[in-house]
Amino acid sequence: MSRPSGSGEFLADRRYAYAEGCLAEGDALGAAEMAEQTLEIAPRYAPAWFLLGRAREAHYVTHGDLRDHHAALRAYAAALDLDPDDTQGARLALAQIGAGGGDVLGAISPAYIRALFDAYASRFERHLVDDLAYRAPELMVAALDALPDAPAAYESVLDLGCGTGLMGAALGDRARHLTGIDLSPLMLAQAARGKRYARLVEGDLVAGLAAAEEAGTDLVTAADVMIYVGALTGLLAGAARVLRPNGRLAFSVQSHAGDGLILGADARYAHGDALVRDAVTQAGLILDCLDPAAIRRERGLPVSGRIVVARRPGSRESQQIIPLR
Repeated sequence: MSRPSGSGEFLADRRYAYAEGCLAEGDALGAAEMAEQTLEIAPRYAPAWFLLGRAREAHYVTHGDLRDHHAALRAYAAALDLDPDDTQGARLALAQIGAGGGDVLGAISPAYIRALFDAYASRFERHLVDDLAYRAPELMVAALDALPDAPAAYESVLDLGCGTGLMGAALGDRARHLTGIDLSPLMLAQAARGKRYARLVEGDLVAGLAAAEEAGTDLVTAADVMIYVGALTGLLAGAARVLRPNGRLAFSVQSHAGDGLILGADARYAHGDALVRDAVTQAGLILDCLDPAAIRRERGLPVSGRIVVARRPGSRESQQIIPLR
């Protein structure tokens, strides 16, 4: 997460920095005390409320005192009240501890994603590729190439959540005109340096798809995007709208053994196979590929995922396919 810009009060910011340091060193009680001192000086400083929530939650985990748990809930709620856009990720924190009305689908806000990846941009590729052995773009390209009717190149490609451009690099010459969309301006700045994209757009992915030309795209990609998207239907429906007949959608998901949606301790969504199949069908697409894959490594272990490729039907096929309601 990006470092907050500050409360406007020097002493409050000093205490906030001490609180961060205490929490990083495992001193949850000290962190809570320093966060509370911060809030005595700057009571409307949302990051301090969020940090207090984290500290109280950490102390509850180690000591089991329900008063800490309830204090964490109150602190997260205060952070969200002061920052409705939820830059800190209070909804996510509440959902992970079973609060917030059970709204798992809406737990990850666009403002949180933007702040997260703005902070991550400068080390994104190095960390993902070198440390986490991230392979989703290469696996997606391999799945596309393996299709019996795979073209040598796609005239128009739309890369959703393009980040620093790893998907664009994996596609290489297969993409003749490549457009990238991402929420994070600093990630887009990194992508621009690679000169892989003809056009880069800052904004929400669903809104970006809605603004794109209908039936004007040959390939839509979304590598490691769905881990932050609970409900797939809106994004997949938007992708289906912009695809030409027989155009392809390729994306990766983090998976699990069940059928539904899970918000994990890693703050990412995992989608069951049945959920993916239903979302593809509801979008009016034909599933070409749902292949198991280790999309990256976490703590030295492979993370289970799926590489998904779907196709917009040709004009004759579309008359015979009735999407599920």
